[in-house]
Amino acid sequence: MELGVHFIDFLPDGPADLGPTLAGAAKATEDGGMTMFTLADHFFQMEAVGRAEDPFLECYTSLGFLAGQTQKITLTALVTGVTYRHPGVLAKIVTTLDVLSGGRSMFGIGAAWYEREHVGLGIPYPPVRERFEMLEETIQICQQMWSDNDGAYDGKHYRLAETICVPQPLRRPLILIGGGGEKKTLRLVAQYADVWNSTAQTVDELEHKIDVLHRHCDTVGRDPSQIRKTAALLGDPFEDLDGHVKTMASYAALGVDLINVGPLPGSPDPVGFIRRLGDEVVPKAAEIG
Repeated sequence: MELGVHFIDFLPDGPADLGPTLAGAAKATEDGGMTMFTLADHFFQMEAVGRAEDPFLECYTSLGFLAGQTQKITLTALVTGVTYRHPGVLAKIVTTLDVLSGGRSMFGIGAAWYEREHVGLGIPYPPVRERFEMLEETIQICQQMWSDNDGAYDGKHYRLAETICVPQPLRRPLILIGGGGEKKTLRLVAQYADVWNSTAQTVDELEHKIDVLHRHCDTVGRDPSQIRKTAALLGDPFEDLDGHVKTMASYAALGVDLINVGPLPGSPDPVGFIRRLGDEVVPKAAEIG
């Protein structure tokens, strides 16, 4: 079992402190034996974490910064909001991250959800049905731009006369789709994803979502073993480390091979928290088959 760090709380410190703290967190992730570092793609802090007015750094600028601070870990958005960037531009952004990081990018993508952020910044916020249509077209456009086909794309929401993408990524970024919506999200996972990140809150819920995913795979003729399963585990692992490890083992038995954790919102020492993950959790995770 591998560990990844999901970093979402930039803390209400002065702007000069944000860069060194973020860099320290990514370096501690890499030095501690964790394999992935992810950022949420937002412009306002999520209200479940803090105040919308709390500091929050733009995702892809931050990932580019971290590409120069690290050597091995995968860097990705968990996940990109489909409404925030035109898909042709997004493909170039992810490609640039991949090239400059030495092939360490992943393409995390989702339908977007934070309405206050959209309204506040004047970003169109279509109904959920349209956002999922945009999501599917965005994936198709990125797949085309990361191929030998640089011709046109003509969809319902997006029309591109040319899909030139030079340079190409060092390796095609794996497509990660997060979430557990049973009608739309898991259908798209079955159709397009290389990686699925589950947000299930219990082992039973996770098992159910995997069953739904397998049914979608049957429908589209996809071998579910081709889709890597990752998951988020909320809460403080150090409150009950043995229980946390037991839950990870239960997830592993269902085919999950990476768990995303992260500094708790408001943590006074996020870098120290990540170092402790490396010292106390990574060795135990590595023992899980």
